Amino acid sequence: MLYAQTTPAQKRRALREKLASGELVRMPGAFNPLSARLIERKGFDGVYISGAVISADLGLPDIGLTTLTEVAGRGQQIARMTELPAIIDADTGFGEPMNVARTIQTLEDAGLAGTHVEDQVNPKRCGHLDGKQVVDDDTALKRIRAAVDARRDPNFLIMARTDIRAVEGLDAAIDRAKALVDAGADAIFPEAMTGLAEFEAVASAVGVPVLANMTEFGKSDLFTVDQLRDAGVQIVIWPVSLLRMAMGAAGRALDTLNEDGHLTGRLGEMQHRADLYDLLDYESYNHFDQNVFNFQIER
Repeated sequence: MLYAQTTPAQKRRALREKLASGELVRMPGAFNPLSARLIERKGFDGVYISGAVISADLGLPDIGLTTLTEVAGRGQQIARMTELPAIIDADTGFGEPMNVARTIQTLEDAGLAGTHVEDQVNPKRCGHLDGKQVVDDDTALKRIRAAVDARRDPNFLIMARTDIRAVEGLDAAIDRAKALVDAGADAIFPEAMTGLAEFEAVASAVGVPVLANMTEFGKSDLFTVDQLRDAGVQIVIWPVSLLRMAMGAAGRALDTLNEDGHLTGRLGEMQHRADLYDLLDYESYNHFDQNVFNFQIER
């Protein structure tokens, strides 16, 4: 009923404990609060909130156009609707080190369990596109140090994402990842790895949890959870998958409306009203008003 019963502090602690145990954490990307609740219902370990998805939801490309206010607001809406820990994409931290510090505290206040800050220059671009540029070592490390210094809850997970693999190669990615860990990063997000061996090389080098981004149509093959676990990965995200599935289904439905004038033939593909009301926990709202859920829905 209403929002999650688990506090942000409890979610952060639970995520830390799972990572410390060596378990692999599966985090599909939520494109709205309702999808976060579905991720929880289906038994996943956490929720990921993608900057690309937030941008797309606003009809914008993923090139750093969103603001901290927009990202934190959406993050809060999603995080408060699930008992699971939620990690959010903070892009380059929304500015210089002082801005990065403010970003961390704002995301803490929004109830997130963690975030990642990357080493691209502004304007940034999707990590699986060509033509990326990264900042120098000093700037990258200052961003992470600022994030760590600003953190008030020691369990808030600060990940460092590096996009340098696509620019300077794997050795450079490993060197930067190690430096980012020395700067205080709790985990490493090596973007656009080209194979399992590269994930394994990074995981072996850094000694902290490594995140694998299994985004479709990108630079990385779509490995299974078991393959990634064997390579030493501890966090797996599918950042845009649910949005892609939902938009694909929406496009097909609109085509059917154009062609047939109705959607009768697609009812079996829809979430039933009864399932939606169950996911929303409609019945529990009778605690306030017995007239809220005084009906039955025929399947």
